[in-house]
Amino acid sequence: MKKLIIVVYTMLMLVVCPLHSQTESSPPEDTGDIEILIKTLDQDIVELKFLIEKISTVEKSDQEVLFYRQDERIFRLLTDFDSLVRKVAELPEDSQQKQMLKAQLRVFGTDTDEAFFERIGNINQRVIEYNTQLKDLSGASYTAAQAYIRGLETIRVQYYEAMANHIESRTALNVSSENLQARLEPELYLYSETLAGRIELTGKARQDLKDRLSADPGNPDIDSAMKELNAQHETNLERLEAIILVLDKLKLDSSEYKAVMLQQSSSISISLFSSNALFRVFEDGWITLKKALKENAPDLMFRAMLFLIVLLIFRTLSRITKRLVRATTDRAKLDMSELLRNILISTSGGIVMALGVLMALSQVGVSLAPMLAGLGVAGFIVGFALQDTLGNFAAGAMILIYRPFDVDDFVEVTGASGLVKKMNLVSTTITTFDNQTLVVPNSKIWGDVIKNVTAQTERRVDLVFGIGYGDDIELAENVLADIVASHEKILKDPEPQIKVHTLGDSSVNFVVRPWVKTDDYWDVYWYMTREVKLRFDREGISIPFPQRDVHLYKEQSD
Repeated sequence: MKKLIIVVYTMLMLVVCPLHSQTESSPPEDTGDIEILIKTLDQDIVELKFLIEKISTVEKSDQEVLFYRQDERIFRLLTDFDSLVRKVAELPEDSQQKQMLKAQLRVFGTDTDEAFFERIGNINQRVIEYNTQLKDLSGASYTAAQAYIRGLETIRVQYYEAMANHIESRTALNVSSENLQARLEPELYLYSETLAGRIELTGKARQDLKDRLSADPGNPDIDSAMKELNAQHETNLERLEAIILVLDKLKLDSSEYKAVMLQQSSSISISLFSSNALFRVFEDGWITLKKALKENAPDLMFRAMLFLIVLLIFRTLSRITKRLVRATTDRAKLDMSELLRNILISTSGGIVMALGVLMALSQVGVSLAPMLAGLGVAGFIVGFALQDTLGNFAAGAMILIYRPFDVDDFVEVTGASGLVKKMNLVSTTITTFDNQTLVVPNSKIWGDVIKNVTAQTERRVDLVFGIGYGDDIELAENVLADIVASHEKILKDPEPQIKVHTLGDSSVNFVVRPWVKTDDYWDVYWYMTREVKLRFDREGISIPFPQRDVHLYKEQSD
C-alpha cells in the first residue's frame, strides 16, 4: 500500500508541477480546461499527502479505515489524472506539455504497474486472512467480517477499473501499455473465472434450498440460508458485470462471462447482449438438453407413448359417450329442448376428454394441484374480462331451463323475427323469411319480450274487411260465412267469428276470426284475402276506399 502511494504521489508531483508551470505561461484560451484539471489534481495531492503523514499517528484499529480512505483518494486522483491525460492528448503533437507527459509516463510506467499489482496482492491476502477468521466468528462479528471482505472485494474491482483506464490514458498518448495489459489480462480472467464459479455454485445451491423451502416453508434455518445465498449471488453478479466492462474496455473476450450473467441474473443489462454471449447461452442449453435426452430418452419416450395412448383411449370414450347420450335423448320420451339436448351431448364428451387429459398428465409426472389452482385464478381473470359473454351464458341457461322457444319455432325477439335455426348458450341464430341470418345474443333475448308465434298448435287468423255504407250488411255477412265454411283447413271448433266490428269513416268493417292449425296460418290468411275480394266483386259488394264528402254553400248577396 505504501509503495503504491509513494509511486503515484511522486509521479503526479513530477508530472503535474511542470504542466502547471507551462500552463501558466500558455495562452488561457488554449489551456483553460487543463488548468482546471491541474488545480483539481493539486487538491487531490494535498489531501493524499495529509493522509500519508497522519496515518501512522492514529491507533491501529483506525488504520484499516484510513487505508480504505487512501484507496478512495487514489481512485479519485487517478480518475482526475486520466481526464488530464485525455485533455493533453488533444493538444498538437509538437506541444511541450504533451511531449513532457509522454516522457514522464514512460519513466514511471513500470513502477506504477508494479505498485498496482502489489496493492491488489495485498488486498487478496487480506481477503484470505478474513476468510480464515470467519471460521472462529459468529453473530455480529461474523457479519462485520463478511461486510469488510465485501468492501475489500469492491476495492479490488476498482483497482482493475483504474488500471484499465490507465491503459486507455497511455494509448491516448501513444505510450506502450503492452506489458501492463499482458500482466493484467491473466489476473482479470482468473478473477472472472472465480466469480463465475461462485455464481454458478450459489445458483445451484439456491435452487436446492428453494426446493427444500417448498417442502418445508416454515423452516427458519433454510429461509435464513436462502437469504444469505441470495445476497452473495447478487453481490457476485454485480462484481462480474463490473469486470466484464473492464474486459470490454481492454477489448478482451468476455462472451463466456456474459453468458453466465444471462443465465444467472434476474435483471439483464443491455451491455450483456452480444452475438457471442447469446451463442454461448444457446450452446450451453443445447449441450444440457442433449445430455438430458441421452440420459432420460427411454423414460421420456415411454412417458410420451403413455401420454398419447391415454389421450387416444379417452378420445374414443368421449365419442362413444356422445353417441350414447344422443341415442338416449332421441329415444327417450322427454320434453327436452334442442338446446338442452346439444349441451348434454357436447358436455358429456367434454367431461370425459377433460378427465382423460388430467389422467394423461398425471401419468407423465405433472402435478395436478398447482395446475388446478392456476386454472382457478385464470378462470377468475377470464370471467372478469368476459362479463358480457358470461351474461349471455346466464341468459342461455335461463332459456334452457324455461324453454320460451326451441329450434324451428317462429319467434319475434328484440325487434327480430324469423325461424330459430340454431341455439347455444351464448347466442341464438334466427333465419328471416327473406332468408337473412340474424345472430342475437341471449342476454338481449332474455332481457326483452319474447313472442313465440308457433308455441301453440292452434292459432286464430284475424282479418278485417270493409263494405260501403250503401251495401247490404246481411249479404256481406253471408258471403263471409260461406267463404269460411268452404275452406277445409279452417277448424269448426273453436267456432269462427264473423261480426260487424266498427263503423268507420268510409266503411262498415267486419272482423273475421277463423281458427286454424298453426302450420296452416298463412295458407288460410292468403286464401281468405283473395277469396273475399273475388266474391264481393261477384255479389256487387263494394270495398270502399277512404273518401271525404265536401259540401259547398253559396251565400246570396243583398
